[in-house]
Amino acid sequence: MIPRVVWLTGLSGAGKTTIANLLSSYLTSKGFSVKLLDGDDIRSSIHSHLGFTAEDIIRNNHLVAEWCRKHIDKYDFIIVAMISPFIKSREEVGKIVGDGYVEVFVRASLVEVIRRDVKGLYINALSGKMQNFIGIDPAVPYEVPTNPTIVIDTEKSDAEACLKTLISRLGV
Repeated sequence: MIPRVVWLTGLSGAGKTTIANLLSSYLTSKGFSVKLLDGDDIRSSIHSHLGFTAEDIIRNNHLVAEWCRKHIDKYDFIIVAMISPFIKSREEVGKIVGDGYVEVFVRASLVEVIRRDVKGLYINALSGKMQNFIGIDPAVPYEVPTNPTIVIDTEKSDAEACLKTLISRLGV
C-alpha cells in the first residue's frame, strides 16, 4: 500500500475535525501508522504568523502540503483537516503530495454550518465583526470541489455513517 494523505476540505463547522479524529482512531486500531494535522491547531501554533487573507490561506495550505510530502514515507496515513477553500490551492496540494493524495469533500450547506455554529463565528462574520471569514467574505469564498476523490455529507449522515463511507472508499 502506498502511503496516503487524506485531505478533508469543507466549510468551517462541516465536521472535518470530527471525521478526521474518527478516521485516525479507526486506522490506528487497525495497526496503521497515522499522523493527524488539524487546521485550527496548525494555525494556532506553527503557522500563527499567517493571517486569513487569500494569500495567507494559500501559503498555509502549501506549507502543510510540503510537510506532508516530506513526511509521507513515515506514515501509512497523514490525515489533514483544513478548510482549504480554493480549488487551485487544493490542486497544488495534489501535485505536491503526488499519487497518495486523497481529497475528501466534507459537505454541509452554509445554512447547516451556521445552525451548528456554537462559537458564534458565522454570526460575527455575517454582522461584519470578523473579516476574511471563509465562505462569508467575498475575498475568501469557499470553492466547492469539482472532482474530489470522496464526498461525505455530514448534513445527511451522522459521523459514524460518514466514517463508514470513508473507510469503504479508502479500502481499509
